Amino acid sequence: MPDSPADPLSSVVSLLKPAVSISKMVEAGGQWLVERRDLASPFYCAMVEGRCQLHVAGRAPVTLVAGDFVLIPHLQGFTMSSAVPPPPHVPRLPLETGPGRFRLGPSDAPVDVRALVGHCRFDTPASDLLVSLLPAMIHISSPSRLTALVPMIHEETRAHRPGREMILERLLEVLLIESLRSGPAARLPPGLLRGLSDPHLASALRRIHDDTDSSLSVTGMAKEAGMSRSGFYARFRKEVGRAPMEYVIDWRMAVAKTLLRQGGLTNAEIALKIGYGSASAFGLAFARHEGQSPGAFAAMGRR
Repeated sequence: MPDSPADPLSSVVSLLKPAVSISKMVEAGGQWLVERRDLASPFYCAMVEGRCQLHVAGRAPVTLVAGDFVLIPHLQGFTMSSAVPPPPHVPRLPLETGPGRFRLGPSDAPVDVRALVGHCRFDTPASDLLVSLLPAMIHISSPSRLTALVPMIHEETRAHRPGREMILERLLEVLLIESLRSGPAARLPPGLLRGLSDPHLASALRRIHDDTDSSLSVTGMAKEAGMSRSGFYARFRKEVGRAPMEYVIDWRMAVAKTLLRQGGLTNAEIALKIGYGSASAFGLAFARHEGQSPGAFAAMGRR
């Protein structure tokens, strides 16, 4: 694993290791509805034409119109439908009309909605922690850069050309970074993006993500931010959603979990990379954080 970039958002997305699971063009007409309750994956949708209703479990319905982009880093279940959904007894199964193309609604109804929809996965053992740093949902109107990226992902998914997996990983990384940084910070919940929008906290977050092998303290980070210790602590907790040293430990353990699953390094080498003086100190901290030893965690990934 290369050294983490200084930019915290880039380092989080890089550690997530996104990979495409499904990419499809959905066309719909008339009254239609598609519902999934068996998901646990990142989801994105770029509206090409028309409008529809998106209802994500636990959130108020959202109207999507042509040019809109929506990203949900951890989707549990959702419903997409026409403005007026069909009666409950009407069949809802989509019809596959070609590779990566699906039709919703009565076959004789003219198509008035087109959307590029994708599901991906995060190939990291630390996905739960990393996703918790991101907003639950990003909804952006008329994001020209994003609406250009999604068709490229769809095309690459279908093509099976040499270098496909690497291209898709890079395109997804750009898609995630662009969508996450495009939302208005003022409306974001506490988390990494809101913290990065605060100039005082941004420098501390960059230090945390860049200097994983050095000793950090709340006092030292507060001094670099030009704030009192108590003021920095309260501001960090409010904007990022967790205490400064809790964030430091969470991030370092996310890096450690990735290194353990990759293999090739001893516990002593990993300990030095994430700021612990010895393998035993790292082992105790890891077991306290994860509920199992580094060796047991690494062994799970080899099964």
